[in-house]
Formats: sequence, C-alpha cells, structure tokens
Amino acid sequence: MATSNAITSETDAHIVDVLRHRIGKDEPAAKLHDWYKASILALRDTVVDRWIDSTRRTYEEGGKRVYYLSMEFLIGRLLRDTLSNLGMTEEMTQALESHGLNLADLEELEPDAALGNGGLGRLAACFMESLATLDIPAHGYGIRYVNGMFRQRIDEGWQVELPETWLAHGNPWEFERLESTYRIGFGGEVVADGDSVVWHAAEEVEATAIDTPVVGWRGKRVNTLRLWTATAVDPLKLDAFNAGDHAGALADQVRADALVRVLYPADSHQAGQELRLRQEYFFSAASIQDIVRRHVLHHGDIRTLPDKAAIQLNDTHPAVAVAELMRVLVDLHGLEFNDAWAITQATVSYTNHTLLPEALESWPLPLFERLLPRHMQIIYAINSRVLREAHRAGLDEAAIAAISLIDENGERRVRMANLAFTGGHSVNGVAALHTELMKKTVFADLHKLYPDRINNKTNGVTPRRWLQQCNPGLTAAIKDAIGPDFLDDAEKLSALNALADDSALGERIAQVKRANKVALSDHIKQTMGLRLDPDAMFDVQIKRIHEYKRQLLNLIETVALYDQIRSHPERDWVPRVKIFAGKAASSYHNAKLIIKLTNDIARRINADPSVGGLLKVLFVPNYNVSMAERIIPAADLSEQISTAGMEASGTGNMKFALNGALTIGTLDGANIEIKDRVGDENIVIFGLTAEEVAARRANGYDPRELIENSLELSQAVSAIASGVFSPDDPHRYVDLMAGIYEHDWFMVAADFDGYTQAQRAVDLRWQDQLGWRATALRNIANVGWFSSDRTIGEYAKDIWKVM
Repeated sequence: MATSNAITSETDAHIVDVLRHRIGKDEPAAKLHDWYKASILALRDTVVDRWIDSTRRTYEEGGKRVYYLSMEFLIGRLLRDTLSNLGMTEEMTQALESHGLNLADLEELEPDAALGNGGLGRLAACFMESLATLDIPAHGYGIRYVNGMFRQRIDEGWQVELPETWLAHGNPWEFERLESTYRIGFGGEVVADGDSVVWHAAEEVEATAIDTPVVGWRGKRVNTLRLWTATAVDPLKLDAFNAGDHAGALADQVRADALVRVLYPADSHQAGQELRLRQEYFFSAASIQDIVRRHVLHHGDIRTLPDKAAIQLNDTHPAVAVAELMRVLVDLHGLEFNDAWAITQATVSYTNHTLLPEALESWPLPLFERLLPRHMQIIYAINSRVLREAHRAGLDEAAIAAISLIDENGERRVRMANLAFTGGHSVNGVAALHTELMKKTVFADLHKLYPDRINNKTNGVTPRRWLQQCNPGLTAAIKDAIGPDFLDDAEKLSALNALADDSALGERIAQVKRANKVALSDHIKQTMGLRLDPDAMFDVQIKRIHEYKRQLLNLIETVALYDQIRSHPERDWVPRVKIFAGKAASSYHNAKLIIKLTNDIARRINADPSVGGLLKVLFVPNYNVSMAERIIPAADLSEQISTAGMEASGTGNMKFALNGALTIGTLDGANIEIKDRVGDENIVIFGLTAEEVAARRANGYDPRELIENSLELSQAVSAIASGVFSPDDPHRYVDLMAGIYEHDWFMVAADFDGYTQAQRAVDLRWQDQLGWRATALRNIANVGWFSSDRTIGEYAKDIWKVM
C-alpha cells in the first residue's frame, strides 16, 4: 500500500508541476481544461520515455519494421486507452481525486480524433495497438485531417455536414517533426537526362510529419503513428500581397491546406476527384520517401529494403505508393527497372476491403497523367510486363483486358486495385468468405495469373478498448469468474464455456448489461431528450449508412412490426428500442434519404400511444468511437444484415459479440466465422447466401412478385411510399421504395420474410432470460479468436515475416 501511495504521490506531483510550468497555472486558477491538458502531458512524459526506449531498441536490434499506410486511423480518445495499457488508471484516478477532480470528467473533454470514418479506420487503429502489444516495430502513415470527414448534425431529420473541429484547442498527444519534411510534386513534365529521366514538377508542397505515440498493452512497446500535414513551399507571395492581391498571395497555401482539410471530399465533380488523387499521392509519396530515407540512413544498401521493411497498403487509397516506390528506386537511386520491380514486389503487400467494383478505385487517365506524369509512365511500363506475362501464361483476351492496369472500356481509367495487386507479393482478404469471393469475382483473372498471391487474414478488434476499457463491469465479472489470464490472451475467454449455464454468473452479467443500458439511456435523455426503457431489448444497427448494409431492411421490418403491434395489441410483444447511427457520404443521396426515413419513422412511432412502451426508434447523431463505446456494451441484439457477399468482414459484429450481444445476421463477411466459433444455436442467421444472391441477379430476379405475396412487406412498403411517415412531403420516399419494386439490387424483398421470422425467433429467445444469458456468455467465451492480436500475428508470420 505504501508503494502504491508513493506512486500516486509522484503522479500527483508530476501533474501539478506540469500545470504550473507548461500550462502556466497554479491550482486555485486552474480550470477543468487546464487539468485535462496537464494530466495528458504528465502521462505523455511517461509514454515518451518508453517510446524512446522502443525506438532505440529497434535500431540496436536492426530488425524489420512494418509500415502501415492507411487513409484512415480512427483512434478515438487516447487518455483512457493509454492509462489502461500502462496500468496507470488507478493512480491517475487517485491523484486527481486529491484535487477534487474526476478522471471521467477529464476523459469527456478529449475530442475524438477526426482521422477516419468507419470500419477501415477503426481496423487500422486496432492494428496499430496490436502491433505495439506484440512488440513489433511499426509506423502507421496517414494524413492529419484538420476537419475530418464531417461532424454530423440532424436538422428536421436530415443529415447536415459540418466541419469537425477536433484540433481547435490543439492536440496534446502529438509531436511535430520538422526534420522529417519532404517535397511532394504534382504536374509538370518528364524530360530525358542522358540515360535517365527527370520529373520537373510544376507544383510542389511540403509534407511535414506529426507523430503520435501508440502504446501497446502493458506498455512493452510504443510505436509511432506518423501523420502528414501540408504547407506551401512559399506560403505567402509577398509581392502579390503588397500589390493588393491579398487572396492571390495566399493561393498556394490554400491549395496545400486543402490536402489535409477533409477526409473523402465529395468526388461527384472533377475538382473533388482531383483533390482525392492529390491527397492519396501526397501521403503515399511522403511515406515512401520517409521509409526509404530511414532505410538508407540505418542500413545503407537500398537493395536490402525488403529485408528491413514491410509496407502494407490498407485498401486501394495508398496504391499509388507502388508507382512512387518504383520512381524513387529508379529515378533517385539509379536501379534498373527489373531490379526495382523485384524490390517493390518483395516489400509491398495489399489488403482488399471490398467486393464492390465501384469501390475499387480508378482514376481518369488524363487526370492521372496530368497530375503524375512520371508515375503514368511507370504504370504503363509495369502494365507492359504484366500483360506480356499474362499472354505467355495463355490467358485469353478478355482475361488480359481484365488484368490490365488501364481500363480501356469507355473512358480510359487507371485501375488502382490492379496496381496494388501486381505491385506486391501478397493480397489478403479480411474474412474467409470475402477472400474466396475475391478469387471468383473482382480478382478472378489476376488470381489465375498469380494463384499463390491471395490469402486470408480475418479481421480482429483490440480487446483492450472493446472489452476492458469500454465495459469495465463485464471485465470485472469475467475476471472474478475465470481469473485474469484473458487480459493478456483473449482466447482464454473460452474458460467461460464451462460456466455458461451458471445462473449466478448469468445474473451478474445481466446486471452489468442493465447498468450499461441505464448509462446509455441517461446519455440519450440528456442529449436527445428521449426516454428509453432499460428493461427493453436494445436492438442496435450502428455503422456507415449504405444500401448494401441494409438499414432499409431493418426500417421496413420496424414499420411492419409497428403495424402488427397496433393490429394485435393482445399479443405478448417484447419491448424493443431500435437504435440506429452512422454517417452517409455527403454525395450519397439514397443513404441520406435513409437517415431521414429513420427519423421520420422514429417521430411517428415514438409519439404513438397505441404502442406504449413496446417500440421506440432513435437515430443517434454524429456516430464516432466514443459513442460506439457507449452503445456496444448496452446492446442486446447486434444487427449484421448486409446483403450476402457484399460485406468484406465487419468488425462491429465482433465487438458486439465480445460484449455479450446476440447477432442477427446473414451469412456474410465474418458473420460466418463468428457462427462457426459460437455455434449455430448462439447466433440467428437468415437470408440468401452469397451464391443464391448471385444466382438471383443472374437469372432475372423479380422483387415485385415477392412484395405482392408478402402482406407485411407490401403494407410496410406502401405505407412508406404513400407518405404515412412523411406527411409534409408525401412523395419523399416514392423513388426509394420504387427501387425495391423495380430491381432490388440489395435483396431487401428477397430476405424480408426470413428476416421477420428471425426477429420473431429473437423475441422467443428474449422471453427465456436464462437461455438468453447463457447465449450471451457463450458469445463472449468464443469470440476471443477475433482479437486483432491474432490477426496481426498472422500478418507478421505469413506476410511480413517479422515473427
């Protein structure tokens, strides 16, 4: 106890010292935000010591580093995460309490870092934490977005996009690295210079590194998240300014600033497309230059790059890094093209996250060549090699056309997925089904040419954030039941299987769940003014709003349930709270319309006394990591209902199951592997399989007949289309519902009856609370395999060769 008190006293003294000397406040004058910054800076000092030790150890060992390039890193708040991973939560709590402060209040002051949008970015954040946990030297590379994607506000039910201002008061976690600044060029021309070529860029910006430490579990290693910010080479043209052209004098800086303002700027117009390509090249080029500089500085010979560096491309956004690495090796280091190509392929690997052809990025060739003329030459040279290889392998013309890095059908476009595929030695999917479908669909012909390149690495989530930190009550209950070993190895949660029918443990975990639901209900009441019943089933679908994720299927079934409750009040209905959240891309009309429909349905149902407390619907605005940390521990039912064959993996499904929610879902993405782990009896599966979806699409699927033969579906669709839920604009949803009648690409009508039956099966399960608790326990017990530690371990052994 004395030792613990001494540590707390040291922490307290450190915070007070930081408050005085770095914040410039003494205790009587300090406000809550001053204590917040002082606490982070004091904690950061401890982190920095371990960070420097980790870096020094990496240099001394001379080992291989992993470089993870991603357009998104949805890291969330770091204060609680860092304290937990360092084992300092208790001492920080006590130190603050000695000044009458509550750690939870300080945690609430930390903004979510607006560095991502959805699963792609959250996966990257989990991976960075697991890389440090597994003691693997790594850098994450991305963009330091000033305003993120957007802050979502709901006005009259509509999504309104506002700038995210997470950096308004600075970021106490980050360090600017002025020594790591690189010139990034755009446009211009390529000219011959003897036997070599030189790219004379027409425009240059400077990329400067901003580093954030990433602490692994128990603080064994601290790795680096390196984000790039942009400045003009000449931020102010003084002659223009003095001549009165004040706006023009700042034009270069404004243009540079646009590179780091917004994640995924709307690309429905040419200017948006150009900005996106500029962003992707900007951060990829800066990262490649940084990787090569570090390698040459510490290892000398550029030819040993594959032995010392593993570059992982997270989706197609950084695929231009393949061409940039080739440019650096050939133009700047004088390697022969063949040697550079061999080095590039041995160093780079690529993770695919989608089977949607429209999501596999491609760029108009004229735009690409205008912005990156040297890279276009390199891509043509790569393509020549690949197509000759395909011809020698005996592939037919159709296959060769599909393999080509240049799409010649209609507008000529550069296929970034094909560049990433051919430019690396490994291409991985993120769930077993997704990986097999990659081989049969989007990469079928490339798979024929390179049959050993595609492999599977099923996604995972960090159990530190998604169990220990967001659900301390559940963590404590598990620890009391099976001991603490699962804290270091999530697969040891399997010991709970022997206790799944233990009524006392089931009761304790049910009490934890109810407490989490009360906490969420209090937050919803405070922020939205809506009262929720914590004894109702919390039925949750929180994810990016997209038609393939089928929020629309959920909403139509909600309307059907509403009708049934009103028509049959004598039945023993299970009270439900339907919780939706997520952002729609700013240019995605139907997704934004689905948000409006959700709010229209909520307004009608929540005001209807005939359903009493049996059904509530809400859309939670501005969904982010912190909100997920509130909702997931409180969820009873996890909606994972995407059209089969369209969700690459999902990670929300893993987080919900880890927190004891029952999954209702299709055989899609990682749902299949979750089913295999938890058992058929502990998950609710419905709907068409991926093969059945493909067959229906190929054989002339007629949704109209299905709708007309399903009374509940036809009534619900008609009610929405006729304006029952939109009396202010009766035609608002006519086209949205017509899409289901006319083509129903996402199989809403085809899966509706199965989904409805599955929901009624869920009702029966809920009425058996002992059985429900046992199911919840078996979910928790059997999803430890979905830890990102396991996933990263597989990457490290199979792809990166660093373990």
